Amino acid sequence: MFKKIVLTIIALLFVINISHAQFNVAHEIGVTVGPVAFQSDYGERHDFETNAGNTGFGIGLVHYLNFSTKAYNDNYFNEHFKVRSELSYSSTNFRHFGTWVDQSNNSLGKEQLRAMRGSSSILNLGIQGEFHPINIHDFENSIGTFSPYASLGLLCSFYSSEATSTMGPLGTSMTTIPKYLTPSDGRPHGFSTESKTVLSVIAGIGSRYKLTSMSDLLVDMRFQYFTSDWVDGLNPNKQIYTENKANDWMVWFSIGYIQYLDL
Repeated sequence: MFKKIVLTIIALLFVINISHAQFNVAHEIGVTVGPVAFQSDYGERHDFETNAGNTGFGIGLVHYLNFSTKAYNDNYFNEHFKVRSELSYSSTNFRHFGTWVDQSNNSLGKEQLRAMRGSSSILNLGIQGEFHPINIHDFENSIGTFSPYASLGLLCSFYSSEATSTMGPLGTSMTTIPKYLTPSDGRPHGFSTESKTVLSVIAGIGSRYKLTSMSDLLVDMRFQYFTSDWVDGLNPNKQIYTENKANDWMVWFSIGYIQYLDL
């Protein structure tokens, strides 16, 4: 997997260099940081405590192809679109929250749920298109202004998940409730400690703030939907436990700094 990531980065750098030589695009680089809210199979759906408790941290390195080059041109695509490539990482720890782990009831099932722990680390590599309704060239020449945008793209996501229990190894009736002992989606149980690669779709909205002639600040909120329900390490059998409806997904809330390399 590491070799694939290195080769992909080399390929992206090659494409960037070719694009600069052939099309005279401008380049921007930056870094983003912020919390990630992971919507997983841990906890209760639509529960505030679950959403707040299963929150992690994300960081990203970004590169932009800017088609609005040194001389002004009235091409709509050039003045309203950018291409963003990114290498990002997030890490989240999980626990069960909500009604099913209510401390007022100390049944074995609730003790087993309270004892479950999980984690997921995700490395993303991919590309997105950004639409800027405000003319990009005008924004670049107006310090102190804002430029909202919307984005859509595709990421290759390498995840490493772990499912454990403070009561002992998962996989026995003493530590695991039947919901997670049932075979699911080719796995022997409804939980799994594994490392795999999946695709994910990402869409978001945000805004840039023109800090200086060669730098921007940004605020960004993005929705990332995975093509797998194993990213968090849990996936109870959907044919039996029909409340398990959706694949894993997360929301990124990021702030960032962007530096223009040329204009």
